[in-house]
Amino acid sequence: MHDDRTLVEARLRRVLDERIRPAVYPESVPLEVAVWHAPGEPVPVAEGLAADVEPITVGSRWGAPWGTSWFRVTGTVPEAWAGRTVEAILDLGFDENMPGFQCEGLVYRPDGTPVKGLNPRNQWVRIGAPVQGGEEVRLHVEAASNPVVMDYRPFTPTPLGDLETAGRDPQYTLARMDLAVLDETVWHLVTDLEVLGELMAELPVDSPRRWEILRAVERALDAVDLQDVGGTAERARSRLTDVLAVPAVPSAHRISAVGHAHIDSAWLWPLRETVRKVARTAANMTALLDDEPDFVFAMSQAQQWAWVKEHRPEVWARVKKAVAEGRFVPAGGMWVESDTNMPGSEAMARQFVHGKRFFLDEFGVENDEAWLPDTFGFAAGLPQIIKAAGSRYLLTQKISWSRTNSFPHHTFRWEGIDGTRIFTHFPPVDTYNCSMRGAEIAHAVRNFKDKGAARHSLAPTGWGDGGGGTTREMVAKAARLRDLEGSATVTWETPSAFFAKAEAENPEPPVWVGELYLELHRATLTSQAGTKQGNRRSEHLLREAELWAATAAVRTGFPYPYADLDRIWKTVLLHQFHDILPGSSIAWVHREARATYARVADELGGIIDAAQRALAGEGSVPLLFNAAPHTRSGVPAGGARPAEMSGRTTRAERPDGGHVLDNGLLRVGVDARGLVDSALDLAAGRETIAPGRTGNLLQLHQDLPNMWDAWDVDEFYRNTVTDLTDADEVTPGDDGVTVRVVRTFGASRVTQVLSLPPGEKRLVVDTEVDWHETEKFLKLAFPLDLHTDRYASETQFGHFFRPTHTNTSWEAAKFEACNHRFVHLQEPDWGVAVVNDGTYGHDVTRAVRGDGGTTTTVRVSLLRAPRFPDPETDQGVHRFRHALVPGASIGDAVREGWRVNLPERRLHGAGEVAPLVTVDRDSVVVTAVKLADDGSGDVVVRFHEAHGARARATLTAGFPVAGVEVTDLLERPLADTAPPAVDDGRITVRLRPFELMTLRLKRA
Repeated sequence: MHDDRTLVEARLRRVLDERIRPAVYPESVPLEVAVWHAPGEPVPVAEGLAADVEPITVGSRWGAPWGTSWFRVTGTVPEAWAGRTVEAILDLGFDENMPGFQCEGLVYRPDGTPVKGLNPRNQWVRIGAPVQGGEEVRLHVEAASNPVVMDYRPFTPTPLGDLETAGRDPQYTLARMDLAVLDETVWHLVTDLEVLGELMAELPVDSPRRWEILRAVERALDAVDLQDVGGTAERARSRLTDVLAVPAVPSAHRISAVGHAHIDSAWLWPLRETVRKVARTAANMTALLDDEPDFVFAMSQAQQWAWVKEHRPEVWARVKKAVAEGRFVPAGGMWVESDTNMPGSEAMARQFVHGKRFFLDEFGVENDEAWLPDTFGFAAGLPQIIKAAGSRYLLTQKISWSRTNSFPHHTFRWEGIDGTRIFTHFPPVDTYNCSMRGAEIAHAVRNFKDKGAARHSLAPTGWGDGGGGTTREMVAKAARLRDLEGSATVTWETPSAFFAKAEAENPEPPVWVGELYLELHRATLTSQAGTKQGNRRSEHLLREAELWAATAAVRTGFPYPYADLDRIWKTVLLHQFHDILPGSSIAWVHREARATYARVADELGGIIDAAQRALAGEGSVPLLFNAAPHTRSGVPAGGARPAEMSGRTTRAERPDGGHVLDNGLLRVGVDARGLVDSALDLAAGRETIAPGRTGNLLQLHQDLPNMWDAWDVDEFYRNTVTDLTDADEVTPGDDGVTVRVVRTFGASRVTQVLSLPPGEKRLVVDTEVDWHETEKFLKLAFPLDLHTDRYASETQFGHFFRPTHTNTSWEAAKFEACNHRFVHLQEPDWGVAVVNDGTYGHDVTRAVRGDGGTTTTVRVSLLRAPRFPDPETDQGVHRFRHALVPGASIGDAVREGWRVNLPERRLHGAGEVAPLVTVDRDSVVVTAVKLADDGSGDVVVRFHEAHGARARATLTAGFPVAGVEVTDLLERPLADTAPPAVDDGRITVRLRPFELMTLRLKRA
């Protein structure tokens, strides 16, 4: 037989495109359209429905950036269409290649009932099936003219990312507003041919199955009368029946399709627009569930569910009904799909507390899985948190984006820093917007790395963001792929059903230990410094507010602000979303975030002040309140008393124009350029700074990644560096015992103050940068005279080691990494810590000197200046505090990290305030002291072992205790854990390295 394969395949493409797809809607009549453009922010539905409208015609421009237009479409079904299926085709000016990134709409009936969303791949609204002739049609469309921020030339700087700079020019052209007859037979023929054509293209050319499909398709095309597609569609379909009925082979890969719409809680749109995106998608999906009995849809992010409940009660009612039926599934159990690298220990825990509690309170549903398809890597402390929240599984997709190394598993157990293992799945389909194309399904099969041990994978199916979720076309394709030879089998299932099957078939999968590092998007640890500092400050203010309010409530009857703390926590958690905290959203998002963090700081400051005043009472005794988990200035953790002052600091001028700072513990040399050329640990007789090098060195790099400007820093940035050594001023500080350094470069100015606190072995570097650079990366370097092949970075509830060398491509790829409050480097008997109050990105490199010694350089990432998606990223004034701590053990690093983030608070009062709880070991760090969320008055204490060693510790309550329970993060007793004994308020616990524990103390 002659090889005519390419001829038939080309024929299929043309006939589908030019004849069969156009015949899906064989007849149409135009609708009348009128519009009202809302003058400002979105209005309530009732106001939009009642607004006075003006006529508008197809082809007209509409929609200023970020505007809202209410379209009213009216018409009459022709009498000749009686008994047929009729739909409205409402094309607002969509580009089908951009689902989720442009205009969108939500359709309402005149009484305000939501019908469904309108999206680039979902432009239809069912009028009737069958319809009655003469039927009047009246629909309203709330249309959002969201501008296209990331266009066909992505990463181009644009003013469209902020309402204040976007202008008023119309963004879209009204394209089609018609009533049309839907020929369902032709629609099904299109789906048949698409499924078979896509499958055929993925099969080997020498596969018999490919040729069977080819001949069946050829017969179907022969059966189509190109001048009467509708009249011959059924005949054409009959030619495909046999080839569609051949079942999959028994060994076929099995795909669990989960209806999905990954919706970024903010990104190239502001938070307020996400509220509407979620409502449109939820309306779409509940409508699709009504039409498709096998379909299952899962939605994550409790915050998004809460938005629907608050802002779209009419959609919420439909959602609740679908949840009760088990087909609209709450997923993930987190408040938002947060970043997991940067949120602190308690914040990461509270993501699960608030997420899971919302789903439990609203639906009685508890999630077993963490659902984070798009998060930019996963911190090594996360497995323990997932388990402590009562969950068992993790799903993500993003690691498939890694640029250097291909992750070796798709299903595995992920082991965290404490030894906790979580069953984890990376869908091999390599997208969280699967559309059931044959190429996607075939890629999942080929790509699946666990063949032989497992045969199940998951496919999140649907258009994300504003794309509207799963479409009826995807459902139709999945139905044909349920059991089809040559393809994986596809079944709609819930995430929990998938994980149960996957774990049952592969109970002992391979294990991956440590962080799941994404070899991409490393610059998200630095971009938008103001947002990151707002997050860090908010986390610590929340700790203080809970600690002092709980202490005051127990001691004085102070009214514990349950509702306020709940609301503020949810606000902070929302802003940890994986495009807000990482700094990868438009200017509007970060402008609002800065304002929100300022309000949060004011409100929490008020709670802290009121609680501390209640505790201090009236008096003139100077009190230092210590919210850190370690004793400071003689004040116990969680208590208040007069501070104990010890030691003094001196400053002397050097002959070379430099300065020497000395406090008896540390002697620091600052040269005439304001650089640190010596940091001598006097007790150890050990120099910290490498010979011939200087610390406190600001370094400026050119920084234009190949793509993803706010997200990425590419390794070649290191090829170009300018050391900022010229100083405008190096002078004594106003107090006489500090050194002030001023530098200017480009259009920017840096002012630093170097200080040695009395009685403390740390050099504090306060840096103020008035930043006006573009596409530059600013680092602060400390070259250390220290030899080590690894270093520790703080993460949630502990720390994690990374290599200082680049033996393999895996190590070399980690050229920019995350830390929380500290990094620590250690030789067996001496170490150094670098601590910070709000930066996350850093790099550590090593070099061997001519004298045989090793220089290990720690560089803190301060600022970047990408131009997309925010053209003015980080322009303005920023303040940072870092400290270099010579001679530091890991315990010193932990303590100093807390110290720099929880500054002292001073107040006059009647006398000492005893801590509510104390712990007798520094290695056991208390991260939260609060009252139980249920309003019972019980005291909840959360703590962990922080040094990486086993610990036996005694926790002592400063109040009568009637009983104690070990709980999960949601403050529920752990059924399989015996409560520790209480002896006169003393509770003894034993902890594994980095083990997290939560105790609930019942007050007597």
